Order: sequence, then structure tokens, then C-alpha cells
Amino acid sequence: MKALLILCATACFLAIYKLPIEYYTFLRTLVSVGALIIIYNGIIARQYYLSVIFAAVLMLFNPVFPIYLYRKSLWIPIDTITGILFFLIAFADRIKAAEKQEEKKEEPSHSHYTLITHARDMIMNPKKPKEH
Repeated sequence: MKALLILCATACFLAIYKLPIEYYTFLRTLVSVGALIIIYNGIIARQYYLSVIFAAVLMLFNPVFPIYLYRKSLWIPIDTITGILFFLIAFADRIKAAEKQEEKKEEPSHSHYTLITHARDMIMNPKKPKEH
């Protein structure tokens, strides 16, 4: 899946250049498949904000009912933002792993200093305390 997301991001960045119309049809199909996968994974992981964002991407890049903006200057920021989103999702696991490593470094580990209490270590008084 990571390779597909990187491919989608790269294709979005290449779409900034003037290319034949067939490339943009391919781009719509590729980005739609990538967006569908992210929407599905977002729903499974209960990350609905992610699903909503990529539902908007899916609507913009839909190859069945395409949206034509007719001006390249309008598509350039959309392609750039979409490419950045795909890269962020592709490398999100690395960002999370780096955050976890930072947390481990900040937090000292005292797992080898655990205190074990046994029943024989407790002081027991056989006499009941006097009630007043």
C-alpha cells in the first residue's frame, strides 16, 4: 500500500507539468484508487477525519464523473496539496515510530528496579487493637 501512496503522490507532483490528456485520465484513476484505499483504512481505524479529507480528494479526481476546472492554475495547488497528503499518509508510520522513540528516551526505564512484596514481609499483630 505504501508504494501505491508514493506513486499517487509522485503522479500528483508530475501533474504540475504540461502533459497529454491521457496522463490526467490515468492520474484521476490512480488517485481515486489511492483515495478509496485510504478512505477504507480510515473507516476501519475509526479515523473519520481522514476519510472525509480523502472523500473530497475522491470527488475531485473522480474518473467516472470528472470535474473539469479548465485552468491549469487551479489544478496546480490541488495537485500539490493532494501529493503532500499522500506522502504524509505514506510516511505516517515513520512519524509515529519516531514519536514513540522520543517518548521512550525522555522517560527513564526503571523496569529492573521493581519492588516485590511478599506476605512474609508484612508485620502482623496477633492482638486486636482495643476499642474505646
